[in-house]
Amino acid sequence: MQSVDAGGMGIGDGYPPRVMGVLNVSEESPYDPSVFTDPQAAARYVDESLIDEGADIVDVGLESANKRFDVLSADEELERLDLALEILERVSGDAVFSIETRYAAVADAALAGGFDLVNDICGFADTKLPEVCADHGVPAVKMAGPGELDRPGAVETVDDIYDALAADPLPRDTIVDPAFGGWSEGKSVEVDRETFHRLREFQALDRPMLVSINRKNFLRHLADRSTTDALPVSLAATAMAVERGAHVLRTHDVAATRDAAIIGDAFRRDRLNDVDHGIRELDVTNDRELARHLDRIGASRTAAVDGTFNVLELSTLDDVERSLAQSFVGDTNCQLVGKQPAILMGTTRGIRQLRDVISGEAPELVAALDAFLTST
Repeated sequence: MQSVDAGGMGIGDGYPPRVMGVLNVSEESPYDPSVFTDPQAAARYVDESLIDEGADIVDVGLESANKRFDVLSADEELERLDLALEILERVSGDAVFSIETRYAAVADAALAGGFDLVNDICGFADTKLPEVCADHGVPAVKMAGPGELDRPGAVETVDDIYDALAADPLPRDTIVDPAFGGWSEGKSVEVDRETFHRLREFQALDRPMLVSINRKNFLRHLADRSTTDALPVSLAATAMAVERGAHVLRTHDVAATRDAAIIGDAFRRDRLNDVDHGIRELDVTNDRELARHLDRIGASRTAAVDGTFNVLELSTLDDVERSLAQSFVGDTNCQLVGKQPAILMGTTRGIRQLRDVISGEAPELVAALDAFLTST
């Protein structure tokens, strides 16, 4: 995993999950408590409601990205940047400051004024933006998008989201963002849910990952909650997101999100990552996740077909079927141990091979294995 350094703070594997609080200087932004036009009041909010509550990063938005509003030009964003820079000067607390913009010119001015990170919601549609960040020696967040300045996040399938992030060589100091939320009319809550289900796949991009899921529709609709009452579902998903590979959690609920991120980090499975010996254990649970890593290293996906290791408990295996299966497992590189229940261990390929060689002779076992193979 390529970690990044933002204002002296490490982000990525080996570092704690980072909480990104939000400040908006855009009056059209929908979350009123985060919107300020008075620099002193804004600085007080940053100190007391973001940094003191545990925010590692403060993300300053110059405009609302809501698709109902017209996109501001770079010059219009630059006018608002003056207020953001004045707020930055008045903040007394210690945090990394991120500017949310889609324009290289705005990023350049913000970084020259003291910002530490750029949060690009248009996926480097302004192709000069990564160059500006590299010149300043700072990381950038790349949110999945179609590469158009007026359509942030408007990609509508999980594979397209992944491909948008993987497009072009990713600069080393990049944080990827899978773009949760209704960025276009075609983006459904079902797509967001599938993206969340498949979040581990995005680890194969080999960059730290930011997720912005705070009170999002795809979560609150599951529990039939309003935005006001959606904090519990956000916190449950936050802990799960950290366990699935998220490194930065963007949120309006800083203190609660920090707690949920700590829990997710504390209870996720430890995996070997020994830099000195050049070995790390990948977080792979299915063949599709494995295929993404093979793509990353330029290897054929053929190795991923039926390649994930599985452990299955078989509770209805009788002595005849067990004996039959036991006679073939050695040829399929599987192992079968125990009797009632038994445990079958092997790659998906090996289990498929076992199913094929016993087909017609062990119908109950074949049906059980078919149920597993159909689910993968």
